Amino acid sequence: MSKLSSKWLVVVSVLFGTFTVILNNSMLNPTLPRFMEIFDADAVSVGWMLTIFMVAMGMTMPLTGFLGDRFGKKKVYVTGLVIFLIGSVSGSLSPTLSLVILSRAVQGVAGGLMMPIAMALIFNAFPKHERGLAVGVYGVAAMVAPAIGPTVGGVIIQFFDWPFLFLFNIPFGLIGIILSSKYLVETEKNPSLKFDTIGFILVTIGVGGILFALGRGKELETLLTASNISLIVVGILSVVAFVLVENRKKQPLLNLSVFKVPTYAVSVVVTGAASIGLFSGIFLLPLLIQNVYGLSEIMTGLLFLPAAALSGVSMSIGGRILDKRGPKSVIPIGLFVMASATTALGFLELSTPYWLILLLNAVRGAGMGLSNMPATTAGMNAIPDELVAQGSAMNNVLRQMTSSFGIVFFSIYYETRRAVIAAGEANMTEATLQTLNEAFLVSAVVIALAIPFSFIMKGADSSSEEEGES
Repeated sequence: MSKLSSKWLVVVSVLFGTFTVILNNSMLNPTLPRFMEIFDADAVSVGWMLTIFMVAMGMTMPLTGFLGDRFGKKKVYVTGLVIFLIGSVSGSLSPTLSLVILSRAVQGVAGGLMMPIAMALIFNAFPKHERGLAVGVYGVAAMVAPAIGPTVGGVIIQFFDWPFLFLFNIPFGLIGIILSSKYLVETEKNPSLKFDTIGFILVTIGVGGILFALGRGKELETLLTASNISLIVVGILSVVAFVLVENRKKQPLLNLSVFKVPTYAVSVVVTGAASIGLFSGIFLLPLLIQNVYGLSEIMTGLLFLPAAALSGVSMSIGGRILDKRGPKSVIPIGLFVMASATTALGFLELSTPYWLILLLNAVRGAGMGLSNMPATTAGMNAIPDELVAQGSAMNNVLRQMTSSFGIVFFSIYYETRRAVIAAGEANMTEATLQTLNEAFLVSAVVIALAIPFSFIMKGADSSSEEEGES
């Protein structure tokens, strides 16, 4: 550790914490059926383990800009990590499903504090022309954790008792606390900042309502219930009211002026499209491998490992290109690669070999690595340094919402479209394959639509011009 420079020690420190948060969430995905047996609960009740985490995290993220500026980013990050460990211990000791879900809410609050602040801490440690590589290295955690999480979770639930799904976090979290306490540099604080109560209430209702509705609306009938539609409508109106109120505040909870910077605004569009592409694959590929080709969960897990590895490598490469040549030299290429590989997944046949699907998904991972984190970095570079924490918070919230929307859309599309095709087809396997092919093509279109926008983005050298124009 002593051989690493202080700025890279910051990256290593936040890697442990954020990797643990993302890994834990993805570990639980394949274990939900086992929790149904353990607690004698239905799928809706157990599904709250994932939904409550997403909602709690999304509702907490808008606070991180204020908290980081008011109390210091290091303190907020370490506090989030401590809260996450408390939630992990609580989850492992929970005797009922209700307490497990409550523990997951605690973990979600912790994740909401940590994820945006981690990015802000890295930006604080690195100059603009080095942030691409730094964020690329940090982004490995964001890609590798979801890829290996289901495999790790499956192994734990098969060979150990379920509380170890929560206890698994503790050693990594403790290492993260030790490293963060030692190597993170405290940032400036502004004790005079006043808390925007009205803004907090509006954004909490808005983000919470939308995420709550999307989290439980995985089927068309559920999504279109009166309560769900009401939640979405109230959520959207609250977000609109939040924007109107914040634009008039001297000390807003979130400074929305960052959206006047073209590169930042476009980065949100690009990362949203890439996130929809990423999560469409995470949802659709297991259905393809297991329901169409009849392969095991292990083969499904293995499908994501090369994609994660290639994504990690391409993130570092993409970060270097971004630092040296700017966003236009890497982000459009990444989106094109990702869209092309996703399009190819839309033309699979029953005879398509497993290795070809694995290869296409790996290429998708490479495209994701070249586009997602470089776009985030370019967008954050374009805004004033004092707004990085708030910019990171808004980027994370919007990414969370687009990812949730993507999963809900493809879930409903899969169920409804497959039923329509199966009504005219005797073979359910062929109907499933056709549905999944169409879904991949829709995902590819979403990714491709972001390519023209990516050419608007400017590099770090031009960011001061953009700030002046805004």
